[in-house]
Amino acid sequence: MSDVVASRRAALVVAAAGFLLLTPLHAHAQWWKRAPVDFEECADAAEKAANKTEKTAALADCNAKFAGRRKPGGGYSYYDFLQDRTFDIAGPNPTPEEQKRIDESYTSYLANQRRSNEAAQAAARQQREQQEQARQQQVALRTEVERVSVPVARVPVPVERPKVQQSVSPRPKGAPCTKGSFSCEWPRLSESLSDLKKLFTPAPSKPAKKG
Repeated sequence: MSDVVASRRAALVVAAAGFLLLTPLHAHAQWWKRAPVDFEECADAAEKAANKTEKTAALADCNAKFAGRRKPGGGYSYYDFLQDRTFDIAGPNPTPEEQKRIDESYTSYLANQRRSNEAAQAAARQQREQQEQARQQQVALRTEVERVSVPVARVPVPVERPKVQQSVSPRPKGAPCTKGSFSCEWPRLSESLSDLKKLFTPAPSKPAKKG
């Protein structure tokens, strides 16, 4: 707690010194006729400075002397830039009790910031672990699929059935003949074929008689 408060007050001193460095060495610290009671009264008097250089120096001196700013409804407020927060104070500068409350708030602010950073880091780490696990599962699944060969479904080969030759039974004698049917025309075609066969087949020659 003491280290945090000490570092905080050192930062505030450095910030205040930055404003004082803007003042030239020849500027007078007591440039007003009557000591102002707060920053606003001090700034109003600084506006009446003789030139721009003295005006800038006077405003820097006002900012270093008074930390609080007037509130429209009365009282003062103090802005702590280290924790980006405004505190209500009774006068133009924080009292020791008010300063203690501001320092304790800054300590809590640092603790909350640390917890938020740790939570963010833990969430990011968990997300990376989940992504790595998902990647490993995908690799293992792909490896298992490649290792196990999937049987190819066989296409059944059609079996050719033997053709059944239909036998033609001869037409019974005396049965009526249907014109154009095979059983009616076959006897006539058979006789024509026999005649053609005899026509183109030469008759065997007779052997010559011996004397």
